[in-house]
Amino acid sequence: MRKPAVHLVCNAHLDPVWQWEWEEGACEALSTFRTAADLCQESESFVFNHNEAILYKWVEQYEPELFNRIRRLVQSGKWHIMGGWYLQPDCNMPSGEGLVRQILAGRKYFHDKFGVRPTTAINFDPFGHTRGLVQILAKSGYDSYVHCRPLRHECGQQADDYVWIGYDGSEIICTRPRLWYNSQLGKAGDKLRTQLEEIPDLGVSMMLWGVGNHGGGPSRKDIRDIDRIIARQNNWTITHSTPEAYFRDLKQRKRELPRWAKDLNPWAVGCYSSMIRIKQGYRTLENALFMTEKMASAAAADGLMPYPGAQLKAAEEDLLWTAFHDVLPGSSTPPVEQHALQKIGHGMELLSRIKAQAFFCLASGQSETKPDTFPIFVYNPHPWPIETTIVAEFNLPDIIFCPDTFWVPSLLHKGRKLPIQAERPHSNMRMDWRKRVCFKAKLAPGIVNRFDVTLTRKSKRPALNNGQKDGVIRFRGKNIDWAIHTRSGLIDHLRVDGRDILCKGAFKALVVRDTADPWGITTDRFDDIVGRFRILSHTKSAEVSGVSAKRLKPVRVIEDGPVRTVVEALYGYNDSLLILTWSLPKEGTEIELNVRVLWNEKDKMLKLSVPTALQNAEYIGDVAYGRDVLPATGREVVAQKWTAVVSEQDDLALTVVNDGTYASSFTKGQMRITLLRSPAYVAHPFKDWAFMPENMFRPRIDQGERLFTFWINAGPADDQMRAVARQAQIHNEKPMVQWFSPSGGGTRPKPFALLSNKDVQITTIKQSENGDGWIIRLFEPTGRHQKTQLRIMAAKPIRKTVTLQPFEIKTLKIDPAFRTMVETNLMEETG
Repeated sequence: MRKPAVHLVCNAHLDPVWQWEWEEGACEALSTFRTAADLCQESESFVFNHNEAILYKWVEQYEPELFNRIRRLVQSGKWHIMGGWYLQPDCNMPSGEGLVRQILAGRKYFHDKFGVRPTTAINFDPFGHTRGLVQILAKSGYDSYVHCRPLRHECGQQADDYVWIGYDGSEIICTRPRLWYNSQLGKAGDKLRTQLEEIPDLGVSMMLWGVGNHGGGPSRKDIRDIDRIIARQNNWTITHSTPEAYFRDLKQRKRELPRWAKDLNPWAVGCYSSMIRIKQGYRTLENALFMTEKMASAAAADGLMPYPGAQLKAAEEDLLWTAFHDVLPGSSTPPVEQHALQKIGHGMELLSRIKAQAFFCLASGQSETKPDTFPIFVYNPHPWPIETTIVAEFNLPDIIFCPDTFWVPSLLHKGRKLPIQAERPHSNMRMDWRKRVCFKAKLAPGIVNRFDVTLTRKSKRPALNNGQKDGVIRFRGKNIDWAIHTRSGLIDHLRVDGRDILCKGAFKALVVRDTADPWGITTDRFDDIVGRFRILSHTKSAEVSGVSAKRLKPVRVIEDGPVRTVVEALYGYNDSLLILTWSLPKEGTEIELNVRVLWNEKDKMLKLSVPTALQNAEYIGDVAYGRDVLPATGREVVAQKWTAVVSEQDDLALTVVNDGTYASSFTKGQMRITLLRSPAYVAHPFKDWAFMPENMFRPRIDQGERLFTFWINAGPADDQMRAVARQAQIHNEKPMVQWFSPSGGGTRPKPFALLSNKDVQITTIKQSENGDGWIIRLFEPTGRHQKTQLRIMAAKPIRKTVTLQPFEIKTLKIDPAFRTMVETNLMEETG
């Protein structure tokens, strides 16, 4: 009978940042790797394992001699490159494409520098894992995965070895090491003795060991103690090993493994909303990167500019860093938070320069500006036509020093007059010199669209009708009927095409009891309501708004025209303020809600309550390259660009698209959107100890002003659920809008790629990693079988009919001469 086996996988989990800044992380990487290299050379049997390209990059840059030692140890089999990712990111909040880039960047680095290709992915420390990872891993060349969280009692997955099944049916084998990923200094022998107390059901187990979190790894005492146990133990096969060797043994028993077709959540549900600026910044940078790649690819393929690969890679590295599992979840210190914001700003600056260059290239061939017109150019990065609201600002040629003069805009597009209205610009100049216009437009795919605005001078600014009657402001558009109570500030009703969507009193801002713990480790929900924001008095509204009048209505119409009506409402709670600004369309069903919070609370959470009139509804959310039915138990859940309340009984769905929030809860028909928390920095609960010092001021997370935007829509369930992923992509990868006066030279470029099926997304258009072609990635987001015609319009046209299974990711590579298009895996490899 075969002896039970233990694979000893020594590692040194090292957070690049957490309670320390990145420079200290780099120092610890050098020290840890130097010690590990020494021990590899001293011991015949010992093998060291480590992952995360960012750490190796630091060693390569700051201690090249050590880097070369490691390369030799890798070649001799004494040092094993495991995992192969750029770093260990959060595994819930990055988009599917964001996770692909973590793997792609890490895989390329380790292949180029070490000639290796790990087949086991490693994410020891992240706080939960989206089910969308399965397809991503399988299509990136992985067959196995190691994670530690969540534990058995936290997610319902009782088996530590199992087969994980993805949304598309992909499979990988997973292991959750039962004794965690590290060991205390000098106590690895004790950990091994504990491991040997339980014979694994399948006859094989893996033990992770080595001092971790701040690095450290193995010690001589640890290796001596382990080797003594190996020498004396006759009933076990114990080896210094690698994750891949362990899974080779485990795969022989794959048929006996249970199967799991859910996500691996929850753990640390407070991390879905802590440090909201980083979450919003990450989303903004992620969207900007993917959109800029598309624009640069279109311009480069048409020969209008060189492809800016190095600059795009630099911005991508800023994105990958910000996804780290103690940065994006908001569980680090103030200096780490500030550094992450700097990274986001750096990436955005790089992308803004590329985007501007690409935009002007793609606007080539536009005719010169006609007299007395203001051309507004809008680039649609998407592969299908879209209809969306455009907001643009431009300057009049000269100042007219008259506070009452007003210029009324008109818009004639392709011989058809379009509704357009003027709104207050960002500037507060009293004279009408800077114009801000709003119009709804249909945009052709993949190209710059042009809209010529003209202005007519009026002697007075149009007066606003507040529309208030019997304490209610009621708005009736072509498709929606919406009302807000001016005394409570709560939504009285929302009807779409005559059907009730919301219950009375919707969009109440609830204040919920919380703790100083930024992780939220000790709970899975936030539902203890301690108060709510209430409408401000007329006097307080005037004071908060900074107007000269002594009184101001807290609920008012602030813009009105043929495109939309905008209503503003002001609320307060203790020392905190809330401004909700509703943009209500004259035609269509999509409402935009802008939220401005001035948050000054401690140990409290802010949620927007959205009670719906939908019966027996499910709660569904966007996840990485998939969508999932979320718990309807009031538990805090994580989702990405959208969530939806869906009732088959009523044939209705309410969808809410966001631009950078991830947390919410749902129970009994009521959605609660989580906006903010107010915990302390790195206040980890432990036993009955106090969270933090009690004799001094300590800063709290997310104090001050924070901004949010949501797009709310409703209608027949099937229509809404087919459209929501598309609308979320449109609002997150927004069309670029710019006023300028073209030269009239050049020829108009063609779109890079078009799709015939608007339910299918193009998530990526970029140059291949090796620079030998172009990559297009398609995704099916609706859970249906789809077929679409993909037309490559840049350079030489190519047509291909593509079929996709539900939630399938499909990657295609076009050769540089635009002659052929072949399917690849996510790592851009054929065969």
